[in-house]
Amino acid sequence: MVPHAPAPLDPSNPFAAPSTLDHGLPPLTEIRLEHFRPAIEAGFAQQRAEWETIATDPAPATFVNTVEALEHSGELLTRALHVFYVYTSSLGGEELDAIAADVAPALAAHGDAFRLDPRLFARYLAVEAAEPDLEGEFAYLLQQLIKDARRAGVDLGETEQDRLRALNGELTSLETLFGQQVVAGMKHAAVPVTDPALLAGLSDGDRAALAQTATDRGSDADHLVTLILPTSQPILVDATSRELRARVQESSTSRGTGVDPDSDTRPTILALARKRAERAQLLGFPHHAAYVAADGTAGTSEAVMGMLNQLAPAAARNARAEAAELDAELASDVGAQGGDDGDVTLTAADWRHYAEKVRRTRYDVDMAGLRPYFELERVLVDGVFWTATQLYGITFVERPDLPTYADGMRVWEVLDSDGSSRGLFLGDYWAREGKRGGAWMTSFVNQSRLKGTHAVVTNTLNVPRPPAGEPTLLTWDEVITTFHEFGHALHGLLSDVHLPSLSGTAVPRDFVEYPSQVNEMWATHPDVMARYARHHLTGEQLDGDVIARLREAASYGEGFATAEYLGAALLDQAWHHLAPDDVPTDPADVVAFEERALEAAGLRLDLVPPRYRSTYFNHTFGGGYDAGYYSYIWSEVLDADTQAWFEEGENGGLEAARGRRFRDVLLSRGHSADPLSFYRELRGRDADITPLLVRRGLQ
Repeated sequence: MVPHAPAPLDPSNPFAAPSTLDHGLPPLTEIRLEHFRPAIEAGFAQQRAEWETIATDPAPATFVNTVEALEHSGELLTRALHVFYVYTSSLGGEELDAIAADVAPALAAHGDAFRLDPRLFARYLAVEAAEPDLEGEFAYLLQQLIKDARRAGVDLGETEQDRLRALNGELTSLETLFGQQVVAGMKHAAVPVTDPALLAGLSDGDRAALAQTATDRGSDADHLVTLILPTSQPILVDATSRELRARVQESSTSRGTGVDPDSDTRPTILALARKRAERAQLLGFPHHAAYVAADGTAGTSEAVMGMLNQLAPAAARNARAEAAELDAELASDVGAQGGDDGDVTLTAADWRHYAEKVRRTRYDVDMAGLRPYFELERVLVDGVFWTATQLYGITFVERPDLPTYADGMRVWEVLDSDGSSRGLFLGDYWAREGKRGGAWMTSFVNQSRLKGTHAVVTNTLNVPRPPAGEPTLLTWDEVITTFHEFGHALHGLLSDVHLPSLSGTAVPRDFVEYPSQVNEMWATHPDVMARYARHHLTGEQLDGDVIARLREAASYGEGFATAEYLGAALLDQAWHHLAPDDVPTDPADVVAFEERALEAAGLRLDLVPPRYRSTYFNHTFGGGYDAGYYSYIWSEVLDADTQAWFEEGENGGLEAARGRRFRDVLLSRGHSADPLSFYRELRGRDADITPLLVRRGLQ
């Protein structure tokens, strides 16, 4: 795909003109795979021509004829890419993979053509000199353009820029390949079950879902256990069969290690680490971690490592203490079944099962037994949406007349308190073959006063689809995830900025998780749970005492949770602190490097493997969170401190006044200024780490 070649677009292509649907929702039922290549090619050509017009404008450079003109450029490309990215992550397939492989390097070259254009850079500097009184987001975007161009290498010589362009193209291709290999690895790693006795402990609904999955994916087995992206799999909680737990755990952790040659990610990892390191040095940074941290709120990789290393020893200590409890629980369980205690050793596959037993005993809460009270419709409408109404004044009207891209998806129009429309929210909750694992938020349209647009956003999860007519019952983790991802959606929907490139979630990656993590707090608020935690058959409300115990039980297991997260975050840093020549060359060395890195961090815990092993760590090697996985806990400092602020208010913080302030000061502001300035405005000070340490038991 050649980004600068003229490519006139057939007017019948759905991307050729702006959508006429509400809020510019793409005509999803009309879009076919063959529409993407020509639309993206034409989009590249159109935006290159627009950039050329701006760069060669004989009039003196002004904010309007330079920066605002750039904001208006690329509308065709934006329309096509927004849908393309949603489809590649949510639908997948060989044809989309092939297009993505072509688009990735072409898109990198397109970005370089923009950021490395000396004529555009000269115009930014001219605007800066001619309009020193620019204020607010206008001044901020101008400074971001100057910073981004320098960070991208606009000041380098021609030879260095040529190498930089080559590296950028190679890196985007490798990141695309890694993501595709991870999806292939998840498909290969699915565990077929032919002996129904291995499903002991699972509910009838879970068994039916596994049977439905086997049917949907054409498996010869009666039941098929598919995997989610992280190491620890949901089925490990309820399955009483150690054989099944061991099979699932082994299948999960062996992804990408060469067991399946088609999804062996190790060569891709090494190439990515080496090329990222080379690019960082070319741009004047000692390593890729420093390059990434400089663009975030952290500022330096030393600050990042300082926090992670501060937390790791206490997390490892707490995980070992929890392991001792689980050892005793396992021995007691096997002994009660007539087994030989002397041959019993706790494994990583056993952890979640016995942690649930300890939690159940200590707090008298049966997480599996609670699933009938967590039906997706109630969680979403009576929990997530209702909370947003109480806090932010927005309401939701389902729009079955609007199109979606997959069976079972739904669309809601979001209305503000005055009845005006804020945009659209799409929910895509069920797992399907080809869909990337995990959960995420994406945008079809970004809010902008300049363009008169409101946000159109999606939330995507991977909940097993039940048989027709059966309810979708969530695990507790999936309830939290539903609230979390909607926090991202709120960041997009409630954005109120002028310039589209500063809209919604377009903030540094070590800040973007903050609003979504704050939104998790409402999942356990008593008033919220009283609405959504109801039995799907009887409508019976979950007992208040159970809710109180569940809130207490939610804090159990922080040793495991923190250690597995930090293991992944420190692995991410370890790979990206390397110089090019320090990156291993043999794919067989990937696992050994990982073990050395975890050992050095004090987190080589056989019972608590990292949340993601390197070979399926899509956050860092699939692009987006490379050297940035620390962002979750970095943002959690802000989140925990903000939760404390909310809880200072009436009714545990569930009050419109505080919600409105959080909306106005933070959710509406996008990246229109330094994000930490929004936080200081909200709290009147910098963040205090104490609430995080208390929450995770790390004092």
